Amino acid sequence: MSQRANLSEADAANELMRLARAIAHHDRLYHAEDSPEISDAEYDALVRRNAELEAAFPHLIRDDSPTRKVGHAIAASPLGKVAHEVRMMSLDNAFSPEEVAEWLARMRRFLNLPEDAPLACTAEDKIDGLSCSLRYENGVLLRAATRGDGQVGEDVTANVAHIPDIPQKLPADVPAIFEVRGEVYMEKQAFTAINAAQHEAGGKLFANPRNAAAGSLRQKDANVTAKRTLRFWAHGWGAATQVPGTTQTEVVECLRAWGFPISPLFTRIEGGADDLVAHFDAIGAARPDLPYDIDGVVYKLDRIDWQERLGFVAKAPRWALAHKFPAERAETTVEAIDIQVGRTGKLTPVGRLAPVLVGGVTVTNVTLHNRDEIARLGLRVGDRVVIQRAGDVIPQVVDNLTRDEVRAAFAFPDHCPECGSEAVAEEGEVDVRCTAGLICPAQRTQRLEHFVSRKALDIEGLGEKTIAQFFALGWLESPADIFRLRQRRSDILALEGWQEKSVDNLLAAIEAKRTPDAARLLFGLGIRHVGEVTARDLMKHFHDLPRIKEAVDHLNANFMAESGARLKPETDYDWYLAFTSIDGVGDAVVESLRDFFHEPHNVAVWEDLLSQVTPPRYEVKTIASRVAGKTVVFTGKLGTMSRDEAKAQAERLGAKAAGSVSAKTDLVVAGPGAGSKMKKAAELGIEVVDEAGWAAIVAEALGN
Repeated sequence: MSQRANLSEADAANELMRLARAIAHHDRLYHAEDSPEISDAEYDALVRRNAELEAAFPHLIRDDSPTRKVGHAIAASPLGKVAHEVRMMSLDNAFSPEEVAEWLARMRRFLNLPEDAPLACTAEDKIDGLSCSLRYENGVLLRAATRGDGQVGEDVTANVAHIPDIPQKLPADVPAIFEVRGEVYMEKQAFTAINAAQHEAGGKLFANPRNAAAGSLRQKDANVTAKRTLRFWAHGWGAATQVPGTTQTEVVECLRAWGFPISPLFTRIEGGADDLVAHFDAIGAARPDLPYDIDGVVYKLDRIDWQERLGFVAKAPRWALAHKFPAERAETTVEAIDIQVGRTGKLTPVGRLAPVLVGGVTVTNVTLHNRDEIARLGLRVGDRVVIQRAGDVIPQVVDNLTRDEVRAAFAFPDHCPECGSEAVAEEGEVDVRCTAGLICPAQRTQRLEHFVSRKALDIEGLGEKTIAQFFALGWLESPADIFRLRQRRSDILALEGWQEKSVDNLLAAIEAKRTPDAARLLFGLGIRHVGEVTARDLMKHFHDLPRIKEAVDHLNANFMAESGARLKPETDYDWYLAFTSIDGVGDAVVESLRDFFHEPHNVAVWEDLLSQVTPPRYEVKTIASRVAGKTVVFTGKLGTMSRDEAKAQAERLGAKAAGSVSAKTDLVVAGPGAGSKMKKAAELGIEVVDEAGWAAIVAEALGN
């Protein structure tokens, strides 16, 4: 969903103003004072959010926008000022392979090249250091300057004289004027040593090697710099009377020949985005063993004439890109704790966070699971927390950094925030649930959303917004009301945004579900503990939906409650076994079914729904196969089918699809990324096939 859809113009303008102030504040701390308050991931998230809003509301872009600024002004610096003849630019960032591919595509479009035209690029690790420009005239180092705000930097000529990697004189055949640009950095070992010395002397500790390098170079007294172990490597150039080459690679090799260190991981890549990303992954794998800190990989278009044609945007060249490593952990602040009510009545706390980049994604929300988790973390609004995200895993809080600060504890509600009904946790459970059931608005709308979802009835066109709109109008109270919407065709047409075609498409999609799959219908009712697999298991046993209610009614008529004990069957034990003898169905499922059909309102919903739909008898037609009667586990990424399709195939072949590997497992189908399940299968000596092997088993069975 676009930012414009989420925000009014006034809200966007206010947020852009707040972001501009925050980014300027952190720029000053990072670039001018070498004392950052937030991590790079948090800073990147602020900049990325600013860019997203400006893309959605381009008319709100101001002249002083953070997207047009480089570094920070150096007005407060004790060092002299140096105006750069050629502006020192920043780099645009990418956080995913898709963004790298789009960068290449943009350059091809700009250069009017075919979509598949090769674009040779250089790639090198992005050192986490301080940008520095070295101006040589007639081969002699005349002046060294920091980047500053890109136009004016600080004079650090005397300081760089103490960096052995920087030559004071170049060979005689160099251009008359040539500015070498690169990074001053500090290796990890030197950083550890300097902080140990600072600690011993009672001085200020540096936050990281980059800040140590910046603080060591930007000294008024060059003798202080001389005591610090600084390094330098070159990666580009600025003003020059002549450029010694026609490609980035040729010029970088000249810099090496002149005596400048360059990245040991510098390379030229002639392929496309996949090849660039492969090199990125290789550098990422080597990252922990490097003697210095890096935060990504820099790509540059190799041909200099094409670089010149592409030019620059506000603060960065179009022909270069920084592909940043995703931070799997990051620090941020909890700005609020909200309570959401799910379709089963569960009250789930959600932390609202100051935006932060984690795993390449801007994270603003994090689930806090339940009240026990909040208590375990000692979490309150205003706390600084460490959050973690790896791959597609939902972000989670792993540490509270301000647990010991004096602040009122978070009060978990004892009443539903949606309907005001009492919210309680059943004995032995940690989850707090609203006791109102289907009369709670949150549960009703979310249960309706679940009922029409892809794994349930899968009614196309009836999404969250439409359900909320129809619910607010009083047209949808229960699942059966969905099938009465055809009586409201003219009413729907009168609503803004609806046309005859969209209304007819919706009504046709609803009518197509008048004879739904019984297992999907049962799953769609959202009965607690009756998930997709359990619903199929129940239907395979009972075949018809009315028989499930009949069996539950027998249980409810013949169960007795023992004081302080779990409900147990006293008579008609066969009805109890009718459920618990089904593989995968235990006491929790039986209790949930009993609770559901014990509530008169739920029975009314059930009977009303069955008056509108006629599910056919549920039968799983199987074919003979070598996996019939066996248990199959699918793991890893499947390329030719979804996990649901794979499980359906297994059922058709007479096999049971399980979610975990155990001694009862007969076959494991493993796709790329299979991990612990593969390992356990090997330990247990279970047969393992890949997706192609499974396809062969299916084809063999279909050919019989």
